[in-house]
Amino acid sequence: MRAALWLLGLFGVAAAIALFAGNNQGTITLFWPPYRVDLSLNLVLLMLVLLFFTLHVALRALAALFAIPGLARRWRVQHQERGIHLALIEALSHLIAGRFVRARRAAEAVLARDSAMTGSGETLAYSARLRALSHLLAAESAQVLQDRAARETHYRDALEQASRREAQEMRDGVQLRAARWALEDHDATGALEWLDDLSQGASRRTIALRLRLKAARLARQPQLALETARLLAKHRAFSALAATGLLRGLALEWVATAHDPDQMQAVWQGLDATERMTAEVAVEACRRMLELGGDVDVALDWLLPVWERMVEQPDALTEVQRVNLIQVLEGGFALASGTPKAPWLNRIEQAQMSNPGDPALQYLAGMTCLRLQLWGKAQQMLKQAQPRLQNVALQRNAWAALAELAEQRGDMTGATQAWKSAARVAAN
Repeated sequence: MRAALWLLGLFGVAAAIALFAGNNQGTITLFWPPYRVDLSLNLVLLMLVLLFFTLHVALRALAALFAIPGLARRWRVQHQERGIHLALIEALSHLIAGRFVRARRAAEAVLARDSAMTGSGETLAYSARLRALSHLLAAESAQVLQDRAARETHYRDALEQASRREAQEMRDGVQLRAARWALEDHDATGALEWLDDLSQGASRRTIALRLRLKAARLARQPQLALETARLLAKHRAFSALAATGLLRGLALEWVATAHDPDQMQAVWQGLDATERMTAEVAVEACRRMLELGGDVDVALDWLLPVWERMVEQPDALTEVQRVNLIQVLEGGFALASGTPKAPWLNRIEQAQMSNPGDPALQYLAGMTCLRLQLWGKAQQMLKQAQPRLQNVALQRNAWAALAELAEQRGDMTGATQAWKSAARVAAN
């Protein structure tokens, strides 16, 4: 279609020229005293057109002639740039393939070629980023090869290049690699220092938070690790199940670091509502508070949400969690001047009455009655609960309590048999 239009256009131009030039009688007279020259108007127009095309071709030829040095320089730059790109690709390929010596050599070849270009007066617009990346690849290879001196040298050079204005976006990446190297060297303090030097935006990225979590756990800083894990869970870096297990484990580690009641209360205040509602965390916090000689009432109040959830939803807690909760409550009652507080008495009584077939609740009610010196009721509940108890510790404690009750009645034969049963359970 385009060729047909061009053909029609050419026919139109030819027809116009024929109509204009065929009957054109005009002349142009040139006076050059004492001469006179008469020229046809068609000839003059043709000469002007030829002169224009001649000048145009001459100027284009001169421009092409003067552009030869620039084209040659551009060709040299492109040739060197292609060599740099090829060496960089080789460095990345060798690094991925695990050929670290070759990767290091290829990265150093990139630096050598770039230095040669700079020495010849040619500088790439992305030279700073290219040098930073090459030094980083060389440092990564040196890290794997356990060449600490070469790694530090290349790292300092990479950080220097990344500090330039045109390569600022690479600085965070260089620092993240340094933090990862510190973790590989088990230098948690150094890794945390590098992560602290990151910009605010970079420090909240998922990869930075993962590194901070590893560094905090390696440095045995459970509070920092827990705060970091919360951010990762918020960013959905883990699955819901994995996040729950991780937060629970870190909370337990933080609880274990408390060495006095005040510190334990500070740890408890630092936990969020979800972590406080976790059965393992609440039970361990209460147990730790009791071990440290803290306020028994405060420690038992920490267990109240877990207790209410167990009573309202019997299947909400596993058997191990239920046993641990009952053991901690029993230990707290033993420390509370030997007598449980009235609110807890009512809670235990109501729970046992609402679920009389639960041996664990029956055991707890029996031990509570024992603390209140209600010997007959305690003996009745413990005897009913003991055959159905699955936990060895609860069975042993039930037999021991029955032995004490037998001694209280003066039944030495029954007490001896109960003590033997307790010892047998403990031995098995």
